[in-house]
Parts: sequence; C-alpha cells; structure tokens
Amino acid sequence: MPRLVILSGPSGIGKSPLHKALERLYPEQAEHLKPLVLYNSRDPRPGEKDGVAYHFRTRAEIEGLRGSDGFLVCEVRSDLQALELQSVKDVLNEGNDAFFEGNPYVIAAMQDSGFLADIDTVSAFISPLLKEEILDLRLPERRVDLRSFVTDVMRRKLLRRTQKQKGILSLKDLENIETRCGCAFQELQYAHRFDWVIPNHDGEDSENWDAFYYPVGDARQALLAFVAVLEGQTSERGEKWEEDLLR
Repeated sequence: MPRLVILSGPSGIGKSPLHKALERLYPEQAEHLKPLVLYNSRDPRPGEKDGVAYHFRTRAEIEGLRGSDGFLVCEVRSDLQALELQSVKDVLNEGNDAFFEGNPYVIAAMQDSGFLADIDTVSAFISPLLKEEILDLRLPERRVDLRSFVTDVMRRKLLRRTQKQKGILSLKDLENIETRCGCAFQELQYAHRFDWVIPNHDGEDSENWDAFYYPVGDARQALLAFVAVLEGQTSERGEKWEEDLLR
C-alpha cells in the first residue's frame, strides 16, 4: 500500500546526505520514494534547481497561496514554505510512496489539519543528540541550558556546511545560520510526534557520509536505522521520545 514517508529534523542535521546515501546503497528502497516538492521563499543554495529541490518563489507569491484551497502555508525559520496537498495524493494514487524530506513544521500542520487521517505514514526524526545525552544534560548538577547547548551544536554544523558550500561567509550567511540554529531546540520539541527518533552526531557537514563512499560512524548508523524504518523493522538505534523530554 502506498504511504507517506517522512524524514525530518533540524536544518543541517544530515537529511539530504542520508537520502543520497540511501539512493546510492539501497536503490531498491529509494526507487519507490517520490520526493514532494514544496514552495520556498528562500534563494536556491549552490546546486539546487527550481522544481527539483523546491519551487522557488517570492514570499508574496507563496503568501498568496494561503487563501487557496489545498495548500498548507507555514513559516519555516526565516522562510515561507507551502505544500500542495494534492501533490501528496497524486504520488500515492500512482502507486508510489510520497517522500517528504524537510522541516517538522509542515508535518505538524498536516497532522493538526487532519490531512493525514486517512493516509498511511511512516516517519523518522533525526536528532543531534541521543535521548540518554539529553537526560544527562538535564541533571541539575550539570548546570546546562539545554536550549543554548542544542543551538551551539547546530551552529557548528551549519557553519561547517555553509563554509563547504560557499567558502567565505557573508553577513547574510551568518544571520541565516543564527536563525536556523536558533530554531533547532523548538524543532526537537516536535520529535515525539514521529514514529522514530534517530540520533545522529554526523550532520550534513560531516565527511562520514561520502568521503569513503560507504558511510561510516554515526552516518552509517543513521542510514541503517532509516532503512529499518522503511522496512517496518525495529532498530536498536531508533528511539521513542516522550512529549515532555525537552520541556
């Protein structure tokens, strides 16, 4: 039965390289995943193509979709994004799995709207920290501000990713990084809504995804855990998070 497959998590956590590794090493799993293409108000990153990565449109154009039937429009970090709901149904009606790779805000909007009520879904959220690490950091004697800790973890990943993409960073790049890492803690608070949480310390900036062709380290473990999710199996790497874990 066709289903909606969801891969979500904070910006820079490694969703894109995980998907690319899946296509490279598990083509039989990847071939039935048909990516959903959302609308996005931000500028394309190096290598991104309009209509493939996103439908890149102005904020005003996407804002105009808010009043249209069949669109979900969400503020995502500093961007405005929209999903055409019929595009999900079209993929499913073709007999393929619809694949959403992106932020948790759109997923939460689909859940809250009731759109997913009659759709078979399987979902995974990629986290930069293990549940065990979060519980340890929350101990009073650690004296850790967990929000600031998560922000700094993701800031470093995003800085390295953007440096790999662009080399010298502009003020606009740095401001964008601050916006994205500043949203990471809030986005982790959505993780309990997903079937599985997959911890992964190797973000999009890590060479562990493709420097050796085969993923190694946490990148490999995250890939294997996602394959298990797709196959309906239980992975030791997969975690279940409670709603109050980050409260």
